[in-house]
Amino acid sequence: MAMVTVDGLSKTYEIAVKEAGLAGTIKHFWHRQYRSVTAVKDISFAIASGEMVGFLGANGAGKTTTLKMLTGLIYPSSGQIQVAGHIPFRRDANFLQKITLVMGQKQQLIWDLPALDSLRMNAAVYDIPDRIFKSRLGELTEMLSLEGKLTQPMRKLSLGERMKAELMAALLHQPQVLFLDEPTLGLDVNAQANVREFLRDYNQRYQATILITSHYMADITALCKRVLLIHQGGLIYDGSLDGLQNNFAPYREVRVDLAQPITDREALQKYGQIRNIDGQAVSFSVPREDLTRVVSQMLTELEVIDLSINEPAIEEIIGQVFRDGSVLALPN
Repeated sequence: MAMVTVDGLSKTYEIAVKEAGLAGTIKHFWHRQYRSVTAVKDISFAIASGEMVGFLGANGAGKTTTLKMLTGLIYPSSGQIQVAGHIPFRRDANFLQKITLVMGQKQQLIWDLPALDSLRMNAAVYDIPDRIFKSRLGELTEMLSLEGKLTQPMRKLSLGERMKAELMAALLHQPQVLFLDEPTLGLDVNAQANVREFLRDYNQRYQATILITSHYMADITALCKRVLLIHQGGLIYDGSLDGLQNNFAPYREVRVDLAQPITDREALQKYGQIRNIDGQAVSFSVPREDLTRVVSQMLTELEVIDLSINEPAIEEIIGQVFRDGSVLALPN
């Protein structure tokens, strides 16, 4: 069963254009001109109930605009959306009870108040009975390791603790669908790992559907088996992380440590594209179909001390996809 369905979704903005200087300002005042900017164009996908999906793209690719349309904060220019059986832009009370949006660069809890006070206000907004509020508060406090922190003003908590408190506030009404926009933004490595572990546990415990954007690929690789890639407003890939590697990076990285100093760089180029030379170590990019032959040739022809074969980093693959502007949308 699909919890999120998107069909032909697009969003276009009309942006005012003004020439520089006083003359441009006067002209703009009397004869305003506009240009159209397409933030999202004709994207379609579906997310099943309980699925965790990564939503990736460069800055300005259309990720946040899409999330805002999915949560009903902005109206689409065209296309159809259904989230948990509702049309988001209608903002029905039942719909708002089923979703949450967490944006790592924004906060909803009041800076000078203890987090507990803001959580009580959220409980009142969502009409959560006191008994259920206390039960969920205790459960989320334990899951997020926030014991003893909720009575302190938000400004006195660490960045990681504040992010956990924001997550608690967003999940207090136990939503079915979580839209997370950079939830680990600015956090240190340990805090990021804690947030990831919590999201994994929450998904397993409540079978919540989660769509997450992040510039930290560790978030995506740790949580999501499936990814959506958006580039210049268009969806260019929908599939597994493994499929992304197989289809967009048809090569392996081969590193060899040689017994002798490297004196002839050109002679090494027959084994593959040279990525880096560091002392007596050389890294190559070798097409997958040539890997067995090339490795055998290296071991026969070179004095090899050590040899390793690795997949290219997922960050590198995605960066290359965005640089190339590939449009190879793949099936799930």
